Amino acid sequence: MFVKAIKLFCEKISNKLSRFLLLFIKFVKGSTFSVLQEPMKIFSAAQIKACDAYTIHASSISSQELVERAATACTAYIVKNYPPDTPFVLLCGMGNNGADGLAIARFLLQSGFSVKVFLLQHSGESTPENQTNINKLLRIDASLLDYIVPDTFIADLPEQVVIIDAILGTGLTRPAEDWLADFLKHINHFPNRKIAIDIPSGMPADTIPATDSAMIHADETLSFQFYKRSFLHPETGSLCGNIHLLDIGLHSTFIEATHTHYQTIDLELVAYYRKKKDEFSYKNIHGHALVAAGSFGKAGAAVMSTMSALRSGVGLVTSLVPECCYDIIQATAPESMCAVSGLKFLEDISDYDNVTAIGIGSGTNTKEDTVKGFIAFMDDCKLPCVFDADALNILAMHKELMNKIPPNSILTPHLGECKRLFGDSINSMQMVENIRMQAMRYKTCIVLKGHHTVVASPDGDCYYNLTGNAGMAKAGSGDVLTGLLTGLLAQGYDAMQAALLGVYLHGLSGDIAAAKLGQEAMTAKDLIFHFSDAWQKLGKS
Repeated sequence: MFVKAIKLFCEKISNKLSRFLLLFIKFVKGSTFSVLQEPMKIFSAAQIKACDAYTIHASSISSQELVERAATACTAYIVKNYPPDTPFVLLCGMGNNGADGLAIARFLLQSGFSVKVFLLQHSGESTPENQTNINKLLRIDASLLDYIVPDTFIADLPEQVVIIDAILGTGLTRPAEDWLADFLKHINHFPNRKIAIDIPSGMPADTIPATDSAMIHADETLSFQFYKRSFLHPETGSLCGNIHLLDIGLHSTFIEATHTHYQTIDLELVAYYRKKKDEFSYKNIHGHALVAAGSFGKAGAAVMSTMSALRSGVGLVTSLVPECCYDIIQATAPESMCAVSGLKFLEDISDYDNVTAIGIGSGTNTKEDTVKGFIAFMDDCKLPCVFDADALNILAMHKELMNKIPPNSILTPHLGECKRLFGDSINSMQMVENIRMQAMRYKTCIVLKGHHTVVASPDGDCYYNLTGNAGMAKAGSGDVLTGLLTGLLAQGYDAMQAALLGVYLHGLSGDIAAAKLGQEAMTAKDLIFHFSDAWQKLGKS
């Protein structure tokens, strides 16, 4: 409350005194502005612009003061993370992103850093905020600023110089063209470290551009308050480098009141969903998960799904497998029960009346007998299910079965399975829009697996997951997720709760495993072994 009161007071007084008090906040909290670890809402460029305007009006500040908030946050990050002898070159455009860069240059100079600013003359005139910050910099030292006119470039930049990109911001409405596009590509050829302010220049916030579009390739992106959707897709996210979200005090009333279909999954959300166990409970009231998986040569998929379900908190797990997998399951997952029903094992799932959720498809096949069994299963099953792997492939082969998906179920396709189910897309963002539409169409939850796994709800909302790492891109990781989701569904979580909690925990256990073992050495089984650490972290939130 003490810190919040000071910040509120700062909004109503002069910039100079504000910066003094913000330095005092830095002493109290350790930094002038906090770095946001896991925000919820993902706003469009238009919504961010509206949020800026609302903040200016509701907080009774000027647009220049908001620029200085952003610049102060960026400067605080740079001061904390770069040696004091680091030289900086700032490439500034003529809009408000350039204004941020010009203000950062001034603050870095005041902090003792060596700076040089190049202002690109890429449009007719500077915005008022941009011109204000040009004038402030010129009053300090006119030699700090050089103008770059069209068809000219910079050269001979020593490698130790860090480039700060503040050319184009989220107001970008079309791809960079002609000389400006060439300039961005020219900068990418420099080996220097590059920091993008708010968003790499040339990158749109809400769409995936054409593959030949000119965009800055940043090593770090210092963005304000929110993730942009383009940050979370492989075509553009790989150009952002390490993303750091900086709190610049955008008004909470607007953030809370403004709806968006796009959010991130955060620890607070999944911790809220987590069911606490009654001290006097017993196994039968915690659900019974059935894992229908495996085939000759793919017993491991059944093992991984079963072991994962056992660590989900569920009371009972049964593995339903072909005879060839029976001994392997009994030896590797003795805590589970195991049933065998031969080649047509899928036909016998409905015989298990006390089962509360089913995971199906991991390591099975699409042979004729399996397909027949699956069709019979879909005709009879009313329990919530997790459909993975060959279950998804059979659904793709028999699209009419999509209308028979039981209520409260989850589909977990990866990229290839998603294409077979719902058709190809021109880029990953369009694919997310496609699964969003399909989730609403079939009234089911769809988990599109990837670096930032997306959970699409029957209501049309999309949640991007921020946990997980490239070390999880190995065989068996999807089977682990299937078992975990099945165990959560079996305990009575609804499909969206299970998906959000399961996807977050799955990625978190991967992050813990990578920290201990390294991304190269970790395997899918290590995810299961680190579920306990992930659950404990969740319990401490």
